[in-house]
Amino acid sequence: MSRIRSHRATVQGAVTTIDCTPGSPVRRGDVLLRLESMKMEFPIEAEADGAVLRLHVVPGDAVDIGDVLVELDASIAAPLPPATQSSQPAAGEEPPTLGAWRRRRALLDDAARPDMVAQRHAQGRRTARENIAALFDDGSFVEYGGFAIAAQRSRRSVDDLQKNTPADGLVTGIGTVHAEAFGAERARCAAMAYDYSVLAGTQGAFNHMKSDRLLQVAADRQLPFVLFAEGGGGRPGDVDWPVVAGLDCTTFHRLAALSGVVPRIGIVEGYCFAGNAALLGSCDLVIATRGASIGMGGPAMIEGGGLGVVAPADVGPAPVLAKAGAIDLLVDDEVQAVRAARQLLAWHHGALPDTGADDQAALRHAIPPGRQALFDPRAVLRTIADRESLLELRAEFGAGVVTVLARLGGHPVAFAATNPRHLGGALDVDGCDKLARFMQWVDAAGWPLITLVDTPGFMVGPAVEAQGMMRHAGRLFVTAASLRVPVVSVVLRRGFGLGAMAMTAGHFHAPVATAAWPAAEFGAMGLDGAVRLGFRKELAAAPEADRQALFEQLLAQARERGQALNMASHLEIDDVVDPADTRDWLQRVLAVARTRALPPRRPFVDTW
Repeated sequence: MSRIRSHRATVQGAVTTIDCTPGSPVRRGDVLLRLESMKMEFPIEAEADGAVLRLHVVPGDAVDIGDVLVELDASIAAPLPPATQSSQPAAGEEPPTLGAWRRRRALLDDAARPDMVAQRHAQGRRTARENIAALFDDGSFVEYGGFAIAAQRSRRSVDDLQKNTPADGLVTGIGTVHAEAFGAERARCAAMAYDYSVLAGTQGAFNHMKSDRLLQVAADRQLPFVLFAEGGGGRPGDVDWPVVAGLDCTTFHRLAALSGVVPRIGIVEGYCFAGNAALLGSCDLVIATRGASIGMGGPAMIEGGGLGVVAPADVGPAPVLAKAGAIDLLVDDEVQAVRAARQLLAWHHGALPDTGADDQAALRHAIPPGRQALFDPRAVLRTIADRESLLELRAEFGAGVVTVLARLGGHPVAFAATNPRHLGGALDVDGCDKLARFMQWVDAAGWPLITLVDTPGFMVGPAVEAQGMMRHAGRLFVTAASLRVPVVSVVLRRGFGLGAMAMTAGHFHAPVATAAWPAAEFGAMGLDGAVRLGFRKELAAAPEADRQALFEQLLAQARERGQALNMASHLEIDDVVDPADTRDWLQRVLAVARTRALPPRRPFVDTW
């Protein structure tokens, strides 16, 4: 059997080096020569112990696959040189590149800046990374662009930037929220947190590139999006960025384009000005701590515009903005804010096990006797909904309508209820705006809308008309007509006029089903006013001593015509239910209701 071993080219390329000579002894696995192909090095190794018989190439030769390069005589037992020390790291030894990565990676952790952490905690605030860690499930966060630094290499050393501008002041990434309850596929989420400890949380060159990258991933993968917005807006100090004004920045457009596509939750603590505030204001839902201050221009911009000197905390205090309707949920601190965000994401993720509800018999006494008695609709909502599931939104704004998210039998739903404690439950300008926007948002989210009605109608009078009331009322009807999600309505006590129609998605047959409690009354307008207006001549003609008795008689007749059972007998409503059966009736209706297929989604959700 021949002991001559021919070693052939395994790739097309060129000979770069020859590591043996004719007659030299070799061990199996020794490199005989090296080829280069497509900028990669391919070593040709000895296939057995022996001695080099002859070489067929020299450095620089071009070879094809299969060409003979070296012949080896495996029968020659020539003395072999000692094995050369391998250039590979010993087992357990860390490669130099991995050590460099480890040292660089450590600079991203909060532990690398203990003074910063201590300062944030002393202020009662968390770091950006602490907020991200609290939002996502343990171990699920995948960071994007963590090694970025501020675009200031021409004015600061790289070492300085790596230590003091980690991640370019913006932590971005994806992960899961409540994966244990919903599964990883349904629990996906994207988030980004501006880091106020890095250049005041400002938006720089690479910072914008990172946000654009994450927003594109969120759009492509249909991921809910959470924004921690604390920061001072644009950053003029990024001198490495070859722009004049940077007004072709796409970040704001990208976040806005997600409206109606995925849920977008904004969270803010501390100061949030200019570009950061613009992003926050684009979100579907804004959660702010009571200590936050939000403004489209910060103190420097205000002073620069000749508008005076303003302290940062006085620019846009969160409690003031909440009363104006700009904040959906006002909380005490970031711990509560992140907890609320996780709760909101759980509604988007889907159903949970039914936690049960309070005693439904209490609903029979939820409304005190008397047509003018006040009651709190929140007590009714808490009783109907799953126990401890209510989350009220915009509580400080539009007091005439209570808007809440809740669960019913474990399923996420939205409730809107008129509030008789404000203008007797009449719909005013703020109430109309609050409800119309709430309708858009829950429609985009895909949650059924349940309305609880006790209203005398729209607010009237010169003062409210001076605010353009007819446009705000019209907004309710136009919005309701476009809803895809099922609407279910229950008239608790009074269902009068256009206001009652607006609360039932446009008319009493617009909802999947409309029911009433037995004591409910209905009319084209308030019954007292209808009698005084409709029977003005008769009342005026009656003797003064008999006038009140005639009014009471006519009012009793109107109440008889407008009572719930009579409405149901004329098919103007679908059912009359025992208050204690309201929760069960709603669940049975929603069990067979479907979301309308067209249009496929809302084009956007109004930010207001």
